[in-house]
Amino acid sequence: MKISNNALNILTAKTFKGIGRAWIVRHLEGTESTVKIIELLNEDVKQDHLITLADFDSRREKIKQSIEKQAGYSDGIIAIGDMDFPPYRGNVKNSDRPIALFYRGDLGLLNRENRNIAVIGLLNPDEETKKTERDVVSKLVDCGATIVSGLALGCDTVAHEQALRSGGKTIAILPGTLNNILPASNKGLAEQIVNNGGLLITEYYQQANSKMEQHGRYQERDRLQVLFSDRVVLTASYAENDSGDSGSRLAMKYAADYSIPRAVMYDPATDHDNPKYNLNRQLIPMANVINRDNMASVVKEMIQQPSEPAGQTEQPYQSAESAVQADLF
Repeated sequence: MKISNNALNILTAKTFKGIGRAWIVRHLEGTESTVKIIELLNEDVKQDHLITLADFDSRREKIKQSIEKQAGYSDGIIAIGDMDFPPYRGNVKNSDRPIALFYRGDLGLLNRENRNIAVIGLLNPDEETKKTERDVVSKLVDCGATIVSGLALGCDTVAHEQALRSGGKTIAILPGTLNNILPASNKGLAEQIVNNGGLLITEYYQQANSKMEQHGRYQERDRLQVLFSDRVVLTASYAENDSGDSGSRLAMKYAADYSIPRAVMYDPATDHDNPKYNLNRQLIPMANVINRDNMASVVKEMIQQPSEPAGQTEQPYQSAESAVQADLF
């Protein structure tokens, strides 16, 4: 397993009170010595005593031991400042930027040269939705796209499975550790993804301590799906005031916040009164619309459209943050 000193230092710094992703992005470039990191932490950390080298090294060793327990499940960890740390897409505030990733498989699939398309949706799609989704994914793969999704049940599973059936590559972004695939029923699918040249990634090396923490990890997973995709395709989803799962709603809001282009599956002839397409219907003015009549041309257009370079901003993202507060899973 590949574990850089830089990655361990970043994970260790983040364990101190008041230190989050934004602080790390602003202060650490991957070239700092441990002494320098401790100096920076002592300027900002919220505790009643100075951090010593012994304090830092003790935490660092515990993290290293915890990570090494996953040696059979992970190929390594990579962090900002490491040479091959993958680029995110879109305009993203510092506190949303990924700073460390645990991975298994081909990390090169996250490179900007790769055309990554996220395909997301409901946990309980009907058969017609699944059929259309399979056709969309197949055409995306035929056009050279790598399919990104979250390994959840329903539309995520359809996306990963169809990418593999079509001879393509797929990336699964996980809400938990690599040695505890969620949901457990998709453990075999995760193995297939890696064995067929794909990739599993996560920000976590420890199990969640509570249901609330796990809920937060699902939301963070939705954010990563967007950040590593050039476009997000919504297969089907309820609107915000409907019942039903909310992960795809949050992902589409993140995409809007980050200026990542969006597309929706929608056929006015068949989907106009189906509540599972309520969000798709709302997004039509702001997204490409895919249906059986235009599928080939729209997919080709999405693949050919150049990606915007990654940017950065510190402006607040009210839409997605409001969704997190008002609509927990």
